[in-house]
Amino acid sequence: MKNRSFSQAEIDRFKPAEKIGLVASVNPEGKVHMTLITSIMACGPQQLTLGQFCIGRGKWFIQENNKVSFLIMTLDKQIWRGRARWTHKRVDGPEYEIYNEMPMFRYNTYFGINTVHYLDLVDTTGQGALPMGRIVPAAIFTKLAKGAAKTGNRQRILKPFAQELFNGLSSLKFLSYMQNDGFPTIIPVIQCQAADSRRLVFSCQAYQEELAEIPAGTEVAIHCLTLQMQSVLVRGTFQGIRRQRFFKVGTVDIDWVYNSMPPIHEQIYPEVKLEPVVEF
Repeated sequence: MKNRSFSQAEIDRFKPAEKIGLVASVNPEGKVHMTLITSIMACGPQQLTLGQFCIGRGKWFIQENNKVSFLIMTLDKQIWRGRARWTHKRVDGPEYEIYNEMPMFRYNTYFGINTVHYLDLVDTTGQGALPMGRIVPAAIFTKLAKGAAKTGNRQRILKPFAQELFNGLSSLKFLSYMQNDGFPTIIPVIQCQAADSRRLVFSCQAYQEELAEIPAGTEVAIHCLTLQMQSVLVRGTFQGIRRQRFFKVGTVDIDWVYNSMPPIHEQIYPEVKLEPVVEF
């Protein structure tokens, strides 16, 4: 059952900056983009805010297509998911002041919040615990199955750093894809790992029903991050769910890689040709 508003207790839970916040948006080509935004908060029962301190693609996309989904995860592994619509932005006001009074932004030498984005809540799943009892065995099953899921293609897509990030025990992974109503959705796939530099694989032991609803051939995005704020975003084609070494796993063939870490957000694969600057 979905809720149409946040309780005061939930609003208070979102206030600390020390949390995971993800926003899934849609780019002009209709492809899903995911952004790590730890500054996501609720300023009221039916309104969310995003504090902007650097400009990535996601901030532009939500202004062009206002349908977004979000995920908030607190440090005690409680998660909220939902949908919202971007409405406007401000460079002043009470929320702007609140953000810049927070220690993370007030005492940071390099950045403060320069813009606040406002979103109207559409609905939310409410609070739920990350199902570690299913995620842990799912990670083990993925590790056992991924050797059989290799592509056999040695032409590298993921850089070694990104491949190691996906295979790190402390890394968090989240999948997003477009639904028929025009909103993206976000599903935790903490168990996801790299079979090789071209393919991701994950057991369906956790979030099985939601993963089973993704049609084979769907373009998906997967955001991988750590609590040290290392991250990478990939897109690729979901190949469906099949058995690998006795385990049911989903696979994603990667065709796009994006560096989502500040200070420079940029496409990594396919490589973008550098053009000389000829006008000043």
